[in-house]
Amino acid sequence: MTLQKIKEGEVEFYVSSEKKLSRKMQVFYNPVMSFQRDLNIALLKALDKKELRIADILAGSGVRSLRILKEVKNVEQILVNDGSPEAVKIIKKNIKNKKAVITNKNAHQALQEFPSFDYIDIDPFGSPNPFLDASIQKLKNKGILAVTATDTSALCGSYIKACQRKYWSIPLRNELMHEIGIRILARKVQLVGSQYDKALTPIFCHSTLHYMRIYFQCERGKSKVDEIIKQHEYFHYNNKTMEFFSSKKNTENDMITAGPIFTGNLWSPELVEKMIGVSEHKEFLKKILDEAKINVIGFYDMHEVASLLKTSCPKKEKLLKYGVSTHFTPTGIKSKLTIEEFKKNFN
Repeated sequence: MTLQKIKEGEVEFYVSSEKKLSRKMQVFYNPVMSFQRDLNIALLKALDKKELRIADILAGSGVRSLRILKEVKNVEQILVNDGSPEAVKIIKKNIKNKKAVITNKNAHQALQEFPSFDYIDIDPFGSPNPFLDASIQKLKNKGILAVTATDTSALCGSYIKACQRKYWSIPLRNELMHEIGIRILARKVQLVGSQYDKALTPIFCHSTLHYMRIYFQCERGKSKVDEIIKQHEYFHYNNKTMEFFSSKKNTENDMITAGPIFTGNLWSPELVEKMIGVSEHKEFLKKILDEAKINVIGFYDMHEVASLLKTSCPKKEKLLKYGVSTHFTPTGIKSKLTIEEFKKNFN
């Protein structure tokens, strides 16, 4: 296998010179995901936890672990695991730090051989489902679970039956699909956590390019889990009027129904503010902070509203008087106005 040396963040490391990304890659490294890892580092810095015990269970080239060791303080130990022998060879070439325990096992076996962790990262090629159970069992109280899903075609409604099988929910195929998809993913992870009396509350998330990423904080306790489950509802959308809302009912007249979804806030505003202070992606995080503070489900897409009203689309700056930009789409406005109020102020 031919290797090349590259730089990301504050580290240099070796990766396979293969160009085509696929499950068949001997050692997986996706340069597009460097943005995700940048935000990951910012979040861990913002948490400012002491004596972190970390598990990177699908490590690929080991770049995430290498960056955490270099850029995050107070790492006590990090489990760097991958099921590929070729990947582990590169990991050992890349990581020489004594705080790293490098293993070549399936993720479940690797986790079982260690005590609980303060932070566990699940970053698969595809669905995170096979790794949720073992990871949640090993997550400490107040610990952080990071979950990536790259099977967005299911979560965003291209494959409805796949979403029902994998995530126990019906997706929505329209302008809101990425937000509804991330809320479907959040609920699925929370249901797995509920089996172990662990309430998993989102503290940060983003939907970027071909993947979704959610960070959860764990709190033990049956009552905590009950409070999370109360926030699971169905999402209803009217194609003719663009009206939408969530409720416990699984059908509504003249509405398309998706879900169930998690209806709570997807971000901790306090955490996002701290991340802005330690990240180079300040503009993106400021947009997330605006979303976190307004805390509503869904948004209005400017082009869709213009099409519905059969009118031209105004400048976005005009509409920002009635809400904030959303990171889910460049043309989306999160607003506390009803759709009828938004339409009245559109032109």
